[in-house]
Amino acid sequence: MNGKRILLIVGGGIAAFKVPHLIRLLRAEGAAVTPVLTRAGAQFTTPMTLSVLAGEAVHDDLWNIAAEAEIGHIQLSRRADLVVVAPATGDLLAKMAQGLADDLASTLLLATDKRVLVAPAMNVRMWHHPATQRNLRLLRDDGILFVGPEDGDMACGEYGTGRMSEPEAILAAIREELSPTAPLKLLPEAQVRSGLLADRHIIVTSGPTHEPIDPVRYIANRSSGAQGTALAAALRDLGARVSFITGPAEVPPPDGVAVIRVQTARQMRDAVEAALPADAAVMAAAVADWRVRNASARKMKKDGSGKPPLLEMTENPDILAWISQLEAHRPRLVVGFAAETDDVLGHATAKRLRKGCDWIVANDVSEGTGIMGGPENAVTVITPDGAEEWPRMAKEAVARRLAQKMADALA
Repeated sequence: MNGKRILLIVGGGIAAFKVPHLIRLLRAEGAAVTPVLTRAGAQFTTPMTLSVLAGEAVHDDLWNIAAEAEIGHIQLSRRADLVVVAPATGDLLAKMAQGLADDLASTLLLATDKRVLVAPAMNVRMWHHPATQRNLRLLRDDGILFVGPEDGDMACGEYGTGRMSEPEAILAAIREELSPTAPLKLLPEAQVRSGLLADRHIIVTSGPTHEPIDPVRYIANRSSGAQGTALAAALRDLGARVSFITGPAEVPPPDGVAVIRVQTARQMRDAVEAALPADAAVMAAAVADWRVRNASARKMKKDGSGKPPLLEMTENPDILAWISQLEAHRPRLVVGFAAETDDVLGHATAKRLRKGCDWIVANDVSEGTGIMGGPENAVTVITPDGAEEWPRMAKEAVARRLAQKMADALA
């Protein structure tokens, strides 16, 4: 982050006491920090504290004659590489969602053309209030980035979701957004829908499939659906109309996409066919290769012999190969996924050629990587032009980068 400039807006909450430590961490990594203190924020920390730690003057007044003679709020909002709001109170989030601009902080947020990262902090009841949840949906649709909030004890004595993330977690989110691998063109929805993936229909499959053995048992895998869900959200944020076909995943589907829920591989294949035609298809689901041919309609019981039941297996439909080899309605871009445990590049390259898809996103899910079901991913994108290895990053960051690459390919 050396040489990057952070515009840090400090809202009015008890979590503001964490901000001085955040400034120290940012400065230690070579970032410049310009603090903006709201009137409410000044009740919890002081301009002097922030100024001394940042090494810059604190901005707190929209009506400062000297600064505004040169339209200071515009300059502040445009000079930064990233705008960070911490703590982002319910009031600040509401102002952002509605486009209000009645003080310096809200005016900066309305005037900026840079990415905005918010670290929410509020009482658990305020966080779950329908108005706040409605504002959060609007902000996510506008491309606002979030870190937290976390679960834990509140200053008010209650427990639940609403604690601001720790400075180290906010620093990690800032580092991720400013890294060279982060997409640089994540624009608000009003802008992306005029280009990039506007008017494109993209199918995304996600999660595991459950192949029944009997009414209470099934064959499955450890996929959480997190990567597919993140991809659907990233494509949505670039303006695409997304058909999100998901197995029984651990993570909920994103807002703003058409959700089709399935259980088995055969149901997923039928759902993909029903969603065609499409401009692109991302086959991120971890589809079971096999199913039980003789699945029981009743729960299997022990018979006292000590012998396990004989399960006759049969192959499931290969959805990736099927859609890649369609003669009619084949999407222009078909992206497959390869979860491997050894010789990742070799197996994934062979899979791309065997299936006939355009790209393969390969990753190592062997024991100890923490990738299958975890929050991060390390992928290699294999195309006809070669293999592009990406560093390990959050699955949301992988999704944004892949969505941008798809947008470039479909342009």
